[in-house]
Amino acid sequence: QKIKPSFLCYFQLHSNSDEGDGSVQYLLSGEGAGSIFIINEAIDRFTNRAVEPESEFIIKVQDVNDNAPKFPDGLFSASVPEMADIGTSVFQITATDADDPTYGNSAKIVYSILQGQPFFTVDPKTGVIRTALPNMDRETREMYSVIIQAKDMAGSVGGLSGSTTVNISLTDVNDNPPRFPQKNYQLYVPESAEVGKAVGKIKANDEDLGVNAEMTYRITNEEGATMFSISTDSDKREGIISLRKPLDYEKKKAYSLNIEGVNTHLDPRFSYLGPFKDTTMLKLIIGDVDEAPVFTMDYYIMDVYENAPARTEVGMVTAQDPDSTRSKVRYSIDQNAEGDALFSIDVDSGLITTTRSLDREEVAWHNITVMASEIDNPNLVSYVPVTIQVLDVNDNAPYIATDSTLVVCEGSKAGQVIQTIRATDKDNFANGRFTFALPEDLPENPNFTLKDNEDSSVSVLARRQGFSQAEQELYQLPVVVWDGGEPLLSSTSTLTLRVCPCQRGARTPVCRAQAFLSSAGLSTGALIAILLCVIILLAIVVLFVTLRSKKSKKEPLIISSEDIRENVVTYDDEGGGEEDTEAFDIAALRNPEAAEEMRIRKDLQSEVWRAMGTEALSPSLTLPDEDIHEVIKLKVVKADRDTSGPPYDSLQTYAYEGRGSPSGSISSLDLPELQSELDLSKVDSWGPEVQILSRVFQDKGQQHSP
Repeated sequence: QKIKPSFLCYFQLHSNSDEGDGSVQYLLSGEGAGSIFIINEAIDRFTNRAVEPESEFIIKVQDVNDNAPKFPDGLFSASVPEMADIGTSVFQITATDADDPTYGNSAKIVYSILQGQPFFTVDPKTGVIRTALPNMDRETREMYSVIIQAKDMAGSVGGLSGSTTVNISLTDVNDNPPRFPQKNYQLYVPESAEVGKAVGKIKANDEDLGVNAEMTYRITNEEGATMFSISTDSDKREGIISLRKPLDYEKKKAYSLNIEGVNTHLDPRFSYLGPFKDTTMLKLIIGDVDEAPVFTMDYYIMDVYENAPARTEVGMVTAQDPDSTRSKVRYSIDQNAEGDALFSIDVDSGLITTTRSLDREEVAWHNITVMASEIDNPNLVSYVPVTIQVLDVNDNAPYIATDSTLVVCEGSKAGQVIQTIRATDKDNFANGRFTFALPEDLPENPNFTLKDNEDSSVSVLARRQGFSQAEQELYQLPVVVWDGGEPLLSSTSTLTLRVCPCQRGARTPVCRAQAFLSSAGLSTGALIAILLCVIILLAIVVLFVTLRSKKSKKEPLIISSEDIRENVVTYDDEGGGEEDTEAFDIAALRNPEAAEEMRIRKDLQSEVWRAMGTEALSPSLTLPDEDIHEVIKLKVVKADRDTSGPPYDSLQTYAYEGRGSPSGSISSLDLPELQSELDLSKVDSWGPEVQILSRVFQDKGQQHSP
């Protein structure tokens, strides 16, 4: 045990060798020697030797109750649910004692409550704190401060003690139902309140906390639930009352709502405290508000015949003031709506009329918006849509589209259907079906006829066979079509029919593709001659370009960098016309080295022209039998004498055709006719191509017959 400095223990030791003459000195060694324990010297003072061997002593320190029990530092907090049963464990507190627990009762601790009775108890041995009363209500008292004492010496008188404080709180349970502060409420709501908007709030109180206080609201009576709805604001725990249907003060001036508030989280342990709900009645007083006029219908559909004169009546709309004052109503058409320029409305009666004649084929439906306002309060306006249908009358003649050409196959037979066509009428088809016929004022058509199919369509028939594209490719067929309306209307359309060889196997007549040159009637020999001419012309052009390029290399136009043609003078004076032209010598722009050669050419030209005298220069008139080479020479002379022309080489065109070709004609049309050994009586059965050849040979034979 720890020995305090003020605590002195005396032990007397005596050696048998000590005769008491002061010659013996005692020495102490070991744990605590010289600090905790001291001894008088026991050695021979004269020899400084031990009088006798060392002796070992065990010193046992006995404990005394000099330490009080101690609790850990700090404040202690604990909690327990309200309404807990008696003996429910709350918290365990433990103290310590520094005294020797094995010696006596110095360290034997006993716990007791100094403060906190009669609500709590503490186990004297373990320090466990427990509830001591039933039905402890948090809503009555929530916090308790309990002082616990720890005393040693088994709690006997004279023992040392220590104490600490434990703060105990009661946690909430759902042991309180919701309660409305009042059993009756009253709320004012104007009849102009918007549907879906909140019109009021109501709240029930619950003394519990958190989820234990959560609740929902509902309207229990049918009358109130039909017109209103209620929702719960979870944050404020309020019931939000909203409007479900429009209010009308003139129809009903008050509503009664039975509202119920119910806890959502119930604890079955406390069901005996229920029911956990409450009810109240809310009376809603509807306030009268000046309202806009109300139309008798949500929308109107009217009709009027097209071509009806202006001021024709279309229909009437009606609106009334729903208020008890029954103010007069004025009508107008919304100027922003479509169709406002076509209709007008009587401001007092609501009668809608046309402002001009309407055309169904232009616009068949019109949409307008009619406004109604009170005379006493023009700011109160209501709107209603009005749809007006324009009814059809027979004012458009039917017609047949002529933008396409009908195909007539060369192999068509008499009575064969060329094509079936239909008519078009801008009027409603309710005016009746269409009737077709050929014009009566024209002679009978020998090629085609019509067949009315009595289903508003007509078929074009071939009246004969043996159509030939070579003989006649296009035919015109006028057709008259009548409608079935009142009055009866008709029109004449001219159809274009094209004759051509058709493709085989096609479901509808389709012209067969033909070569362009073959359709022009050119023979193989003619085609070869044309190709040869084209090749020769191309060769001449290539040769001419080559010669020109060589010539340009020999005589460059620009001799040096000092060529005067590079000097361009710019001035702002207005030209003098012919005077400036005569004053300027174009020879300055020519090649200086070529000027001498040009002078020689002019001399040669003068001689040629003197030899010709005054004869005209046109080879087509004066020289019909001259060779083309002579004509070219004359043209060259004329071009050289023309000083107004450009100074450089240019392309000259000579419109002269040579004559007297020794080769003769290469056409096959003038060949002597060959005698055919074919029997042409059965040609009609060989197809359209053979029929065409047959007719060509027949025509040829007729031309050569005497």
